[in-house]
Amino acid sequence: MAEAFQFDLVSPERLLMSESVREVVVPGMEGDFGVLKNHAPFMSTMRPGFIEVVKDDGSKSQIFVRGGFADANPAGLTILAEQAIAREDLKTEHLDEAIAEAEDDVSNAMLEDTKIAAALKLGLLKDIREALSRS
Repeated sequence: MAEAFQFDLVSPERLLMSESVREVVVPGMEGDFGVLKNHAPFMSTMRPGFIEVVKDDGSKSQIFVRGGFADANPAGLTILAEQAIAREDLKTEHLDEAIAEAEDDVSNAMLEDTKIAAALKLGLLKDIREALSRS
């Protein structure tokens, strides 16, 4: 049985998770990697995908992340994510509709700032759809 270690997940808006966990699997740019207690120092950027967390009680959860980096060391793991959404908060039945609306927003935007914001939202939605199809 794996020993517990400290895991912190932070987004620009807030601290999303700070607890003792057994294992975390991270979608690194070079591929997924697992972190256990006493991991050697390691830092990686992340690709869009799901972090899988095995909590101290053995339960599992998944969190979609987009952008940011993971910093593992013997004391624990800290992930600084540009965006993070719990899997249970993702509603797949509305995803294609939201993508179509975002595509319309991009093509109909009159101001450059509006077009940029719509394109960022569209990119996030497409990243979520791709991550869901891989998991």
